Order: sequence, then C-alpha cells, then structure tokens
Amino acid sequence: MNIIEVKNLTKEFNGLTAVDQVSFNVKKGEIFGFLGPNGAGKSTVINMLSTLLAPTKGEALVNNFNILSQKNDVRKSIGLVFQDSSLDDRLTAEENLRFHAKLYQVPMADYKRRMEEVLKLVDLWDRKKDIIKIFSGGMKRRLEIARGLIHYPKMLFLDEPTLGLDPQTRNHLWEYILKLKKEQQMTIFMTTHYMNEAEYCDRIGIIDYGKIVVLDTPANLKKQVGGDIISMKGQDNQSLKKELVKRYKREVKEENGFLQLEVENGEEFMPRLFNELDNKIDSIELRKPTLDDVFLSLTGRTIRDEKGTFKDRMRGHMGIRGPK
Repeated sequence: MNIIEVKNLTKEFNGLTAVDQVSFNVKKGEIFGFLGPNGAGKSTVINMLSTLLAPTKGEALVNNFNILSQKNDVRKSIGLVFQDSSLDDRLTAEENLRFHAKLYQVPMADYKRRMEEVLKLVDLWDRKKDIIKIFSGGMKRRLEIARGLIHYPKMLFLDEPTLGLDPQTRNHLWEYILKLKKEQQMTIFMTTHYMNEAEYCDRIGIIDYGKIVVLDTPANLKKQVGGDIISMKGQDNQSLKKELVKRYKREVKEENGFLQLEVENGEEFMPRLFNELDNKIDSIELRKPTLDDVFLSLTGRTIRDEKGTFKDRMRGHMGIRGPK
C-alpha cells in the first residue's frame, strides 16, 4: 500500500528547474530515502510534499490527500524535521512540545500521555524541564523528532536529519529512527548525502540535477555496478597481471600500485588465487561495491563533487557572485 504517490512533480524558480518531473511512490511502513549532493532537489521535493512549496507542475498524494487541494489534511498526516533547527531555544523541551500540540489541536488529556511517550522514545524524558539552548545538537534533533510525532502522524519527513552532527551522534540518532520504524511501524521519508545513512533505507531514489536517476533497494543498486573488487599486490605485478588475465580471462586494472580484479562472490574467489596462481601475492583485500560507486557510475562524479548544483546555477542565473 502506498502512502505517497507522486507523478511528474516539477518545481521551477525564475526559469530554472529545481525538480524535473519526478515520479515515485512510497510504501506504508518503509524507510524511503533520497540520496544526492547538496542542491540536487531533495529538500525541494520534501517542501512540496509537506505543502510548504507549491509545485509548478505535476501532482502528489500524501496519505491519499492532494498536496494542493487538501493541504490541511496533508499537514495533519505528517511530521517534519527540517535541516536547520526550528525549536524555540528560550523554552523548555516540554514547552516546545506543548506549543506544537496546541497548533495541531491535540487534546490535553492525550497530550500528557503522548508527551511522555515521545520523550521516552528519544531518551529525553528526564530533560523535559530543561531550556533548549543548553541542549547539544544531537539532543535538539531528537527533540525535533519527538515534536514531529506528538500529533500521531502517519509518516515522518526527515530532511538531512544528521547534518552537522558528529559521527557518534549520527549513529545514536539512527538508533532512534530505526526504533521508530520497528516499534511504531512509522513510514519515514528522508533525504541525505551521506552514503552510510542511505544503507538504512528500504529503497533509495538517487537524485541529481532535479531528476531521479534510479530508484531501487541499496542491494540491487550495488548489484548494477558490478561484482566485488579484489585488490592485490605481488612481488612482480606485471607478471602477476599477465597470469591473472590469461588464467581467468578478465580485465585487470592497476591503481596505486595494486592490481584490481572484478569477480562475483569475492569471498569464494579469493582462496582460488592462492591455490591456483604461480605468482606470489604479498597483500590482498576484498571490497564490496558501495553506493558511492553507484552514484559515480550513474552520474560520472562522486557525491562529494557538488559543482554545478542547482544552487550554483541559480546564483549564476541571478548574477550573484560567491566568495572567492
């Protein structure tokens, strides 16, 4: 069952296309991710689906409600965590939640029970009386997730939820996100440009220059790139390379002094090298395909190469010069 259905969704700004006719569905109860560099259009899609931006063209349903004609119903159906903190740091954690609950007309009797539930979910129940400005970045993100859940939404939008957090805090935050899915059967739509975070998703849409390049499970996407990579170095690399090509009829690449051989089921293939080769191998390692390999294969660049993103094109279109 789909909780989001999107067809040819498009957003243009001053003649430039930020989101270009994207179409996809999100299944109920899954973690769905948009992976792409900054400026690829990820946040713009979330802003349209959450009714913060009106699309230029196309249509979308969220929880069976139209994002244009049924905005209030869409908003009641979703929780939203922005890239930047939107908490009032002069209020306590409890006061922030109470204000949000009143906006969504959560009955007071339900609110008290719900507040305890969501704060315990993110391990902030004992900090409910503390002022937000003393919270760490990770604590603020956890509170924003709790706030996004206070009104019983059907799904949660997380726009770059771990941006600016250190690796340890990112890992901890993901523990809470996965806990949400498992215990609450929550549908989660997230954006990220961190490859390791995309691995948590049930399905990923790789988005670049406003277009969805491909959409599938992380495992299937990595299968499209190729097999496992075995990197090795011998006492005589040239002799070793000739023997590898002759014996296995495969292309052997050279990179940084290592010979690279692409194979299926690398764990099973590696022992054969020691048993069958005449040349001696001094060092060897096995590497599985990554989502970075997928992005590079599909776009011709790594996700860290953000030149020519929509933000850059928009600045150039408007005659804005960036810092030198």
